[in-house]
Amino acid sequence: MAGPLPLGDPAPADGRLPADLPTSAETPFSAYLHIPFCRVRCGYCDFNTYTSGELRGAKQEDYASTLIGEIALARTVLDEAGALRPMDTVFFGGGTPTLLPAGDLARMLGAATAAFGLAPGAEVTVEANPDTVTPEVARILAEAGVTRLSIGMQSAVPHVLAALDRTHRPENVRTAVAAAKEAGLAVSVDLIYGAPGETLADWEASLDAALALESDHISAYALIVEDGTKLARQIRRGEVPTPDDDLQADMYELADERLAAAGFEWYEVSNWARSEGQRSRHNLAYWRGSDWWGFGPGAHSHVAGLRWWNVKHPAAYAQRLAAASSPAAGRERPDLEARTLERILLVSRIREGIAVTDVPEQNRGRVAGLIADGLIDAAAAIRGRVQLTLRGRLLADAVVRELTD
Repeated sequence: MAGPLPLGDPAPADGRLPADLPTSAETPFSAYLHIPFCRVRCGYCDFNTYTSGELRGAKQEDYASTLIGEIALARTVLDEAGALRPMDTVFFGGGTPTLLPAGDLARMLGAATAAFGLAPGAEVTVEANPDTVTPEVARILAEAGVTRLSIGMQSAVPHVLAALDRTHRPENVRTAVAAAKEAGLAVSVDLIYGAPGETLADWEASLDAALALESDHISAYALIVEDGTKLARQIRRGEVPTPDDDLQADMYELADERLAAAGFEWYEVSNWARSEGQRSRHNLAYWRGSDWWGFGPGAHSHVAGLRWWNVKHPAAYAQRLAAASSPAAGRERPDLEARTLERILLVSRIREGIAVTDVPEQNRGRVAGLIADGLIDAAAAIRGRVQLTLRGRLLADAVVRELTD
């Protein structure tokens, strides 16, 4: 399970937004539907997820109906605030959304579409474990309006999957991708690099396997050791080594080289797509600060600068909604300084970068030094944009610190 929720102000029981919130029906709107169920907890994961033995007081088979209750609440709240608008993107994340019957996912999507509507050409993504995707599942999802499947491949090397506590069979990635394509769905595959015992040759094998799938999009994330996870405890006890930063940098450079050679273009530090139209529009909505409502236990939402987050456990979440109460545990309204920091942190990671004028005025003189260090593209800076170089992507956090401290 994830760590503690953020501290914040109490959230009203009716979920109502502040009367002075500058909502706009013109701002893009997205929906995130959190499915908090997993068969096995991966050792590196700190997401708000639960195995069957941890669901005290909640039933997986009731989950779709419970979440639909929050959808009804959201429609009322947004309508009252003058912020009701169609969804540009929808994302089912987890956990493992495809542990639920495909019909349950379809029912939740149908309820959200009935409540808010779908914008023309909306992107609707479902995350999936390779072992849970069959032609029938893919067909049901496509018929329900899903447009994209994001498949958790992580690695093609058995000992790396074992180190990550991933239980899927590597060969099932290919069958899952084939089922998705047959149903007419776009496909993304997710990879993780830097697992204990993973070599550069192992990583190259996983990249080769991912490219052979001929997917539309590939995400590659460096393994991060999160406090409170099994992996963190293993490292603390000396059972496995801490991820090697230099090796991870080599792995990132190899990924960028191989993916570019195969026709993929990076558009965010950890994401590559074959074309601009195949980028994850849902993730771009987060990075660009659009509005979204996060449904489900532990989910976070953002509307017009207001942020709130739901209670974590599925049982507490269900109890709130059964009592006709908002499941929000708390909320906050960050000040201008905090919003500026967050904007630079997120937008600077995108290929298009951030405008120099969006950097605090007192820090704009540091851009020249970042160019000299090879972290920011000089030609882009002349055009008024802060855009990361390959070296800058490897040191993105350092660039953000330089622009905001």
